Order: sequence, then structure tokens, then C-alpha cells
Amino acid sequence: MISDRLRPLGESIFAKYTALAIKHGAVNLSQGFPDFDGPADAKAAAIGAINAGHAQYAPMTGVPPLREAIAHAWAMRGNRPINPDTDVTVTAGCSEAIVAAMLGFLNPGDEVVIFEPFFDFYAAGAAMTGATARYVPLRAPAREGEAFGFDERELRAAFGPRTRAIIVNTPHNPTGKVFTREELEVVADLCRRHDAVAITDEVYEHLTFDPALPHIHLSQLDGMAERTITLSSLGKTFSLTGWKVGWAIAPPALGACVRAAHQYLTFSGATPLQHGAVVPIRDHLCRPGGGEYVAGLRSLFIRNRDALAAALKAAGLRVHRSDSTYFLMADHTPVSSRLGLADDHAFCEHLTREIGVAAIPPSVFYSRKELGRPLVRFAFCKRADTIDEACRRLSKLGADAQ
Repeated sequence: MISDRLRPLGESIFAKYTALAIKHGAVNLSQGFPDFDGPADAKAAAIGAINAGHAQYAPMTGVPPLREAIAHAWAMRGNRPINPDTDVTVTAGCSEAIVAAMLGFLNPGDEVVIFEPFFDFYAAGAAMTGATARYVPLRAPAREGEAFGFDERELRAAFGPRTRAIIVNTPHNPTGKVFTREELEVVADLCRRHDAVAITDEVYEHLTFDPALPHIHLSQLDGMAERTITLSSLGKTFSLTGWKVGWAIAPPALGACVRAAHQYLTFSGATPLQHGAVVPIRDHLCRPGGGEYVAGLRSLFIRNRDALAAALKAAGLRVHRSDSTYFLMADHTPVSSRLGLADDHAFCEHLTREIGVAAIPPSVFYSRKELGRPLVRFAFCKRADTIDEACRRLSKLGADAQ
């Protein structure tokens, strides 16, 4: 009974592996959400908003104090000043912003360029709009210490007369890649040449780990401010993923596209949570480096990444570099070949059932499944003791593969 456009997308891989983790008592490193709470001042502000009677619909574009805080934080990061009334739209998380931007801007028959592996909402958004996705692979590095990267020739070949947009996710889920200025200049050049719009998913913008690889807004490059829809959210930066407070920043003509769809998808998000979101944005993101909470989160994640990488290497996996996000990608084939496991799905099911650690098979994030079959994705956005327990269990994987 499912529609033809959505049937090929199938069941959410996150729901499947979270359920499998619960069934087998596994440490759940599959789904990207923290197992700890967000900052106390944000929670207090949301509770205060409830007690103050903020119980009715928010304005469609978002409550004014939140739009003003988003605009101020944007300018504090060296971006051009924006008008909170015309350039900011608050959405029900970045997930809704992605779909609203695609539905509001793309028409059936348009082409949209998407890097793979991809966050699955991009493929779903293309299916909903009737646009054709043109995929460009971010290939796993051949040498240790290098990052995933794209072939400029493949990216240029993906653009054509029907290209209307490109989706750029930086920092990138699931690879942990931070796009360099040189890479973004290639994207910007193609957008200008083909009169295409960039839809950028930047939810991990504050969670970069190497000062030599800072996050760069594509909209800052020459000629891109007027042709970029920048998407982000509160959830990843402040460990409040369930609040579902996201936003789109765009010039009025492109912002109108987002709002045209947003008004009929959710119209508005939870009013008290929007008021609560003002405090962490105002009191943290308007400070250098994102403030004390974000700095602490960044330190925890670097610690967790390094501990998990060491455990995976000891177990026999080839671990790829991660410079941001919640995620670490590794090549499982050295272990799977010794255990007789055929692909990433078989490896992740074995890992969950027999080792007690749940991860995600990333071939689901590729149009060409063969590119993802050698890989596995782990989430390290957890308490230190959760990661340490996962590392302890992973030691059994290395012993089994001897």
C-alpha cells in the first residue's frame, strides 16, 4: 500500500538496529543520539517557557527571540548580517528543513547532486519531489590518516542542463569529513556556472576536532550568499536531539521556497522548546568556540573517538579518519573475511548478537551499495563509560577473528 515513490526507501535502518540492540542487550553505537542530557540552562528556559504560558502555536517562521538569536550567532561567526524576519525560518529539526527546502525549490524532472554516502533524508526528499538524484561518491581513503574525498571530474560530470541544486553536508555524516575550502570552491564554481542552488546541511558545524580543519560556510564564498540555503539545528550541538529545533538561513527568495513547504509540513514546532532554545544559542554560540558547554562536548567526543578507534584497530579493523560529527567509519573486511561474513549487514548483525555492540551497515547510505559493503559506522556521542564498555566488548571480536 506504500506509494511507489517511497516504497524503495524501505524501513529505517536506525529503527532496525536500535531494536536489535535492545533485544540482545548490546551497547548501542548505531543511532546518533547522546545517552546524556543537554545543558541545564536550556532545560530551565524551556520549563520556564511552559510555566509562562507559551502553550499555543508559534509563528510559522519561528518565535521572534529565537530567530533573532540565530541571526546574531550567524553574524558572530563572521557571516554577512541577516534579517531575522526575512532570512531565518525555524523548522521541526534540520530533518524537516531538508525536506522543506527540497519540496519548496525542486520540481519533478529537476536534477539534484548528492554526495554519497548520504543522510537518508536526502534520497527521501528527492523521491518526494520527483527530482532525479545524481550521486557522486566520497571514496574511502587508500592510506591511513587521509580523509574521504571526491573526484573533481566525477563531480563536474554530475552537473548538467537539468541540475537545479546540490546538497552539501559538511561536516559530513557518516564519514566525519570536513570539506576543505578548496573542495568547497569547486562546488561554488559549479553552482555559479550552472546557475544551481546549494542546500547545505551543517548540523555538526560546531563539532569539529582539528583546528587546522575548521568548518567553512559555503555561503561565505564568492557569489554563494544569494544561492545557498544553509540548514542547521540545536540538537547536535547541545545534545538535545529530541527537541527538534532546526532552522534554514537563506536570502528572501530562497527562504520563501522553504516557507512554502514548511507551512504545510508542520507549520511550526513546539513553542516552549523554541523559547528554550534561545538561551543556549544566545549564551553559548555567541561566544568564541561555542562557549564552555560546546568545548566540553568537543573534548569528550575526541576522547571517545580515539578510544573507540584504538579498540577497533586492536580488533583488526582499518579505521578511517574522523574530523567531526558523532561518527567513525571503519573497514571491517579484515575481520569479516576471517569470520566468513559476507558484507556490512552480516558484520553488523554478528557484532550486535555475538559481541554486544550495535553499529550501522553504511551500504544503506549509498546508491551503489557495493561502495558501502566493506564499511561499518559507529557513533561515539556517548558517555565515556558507555564507550569504554563497548571497547571492552570489542576485544572479544579480535579474539574471535584469530
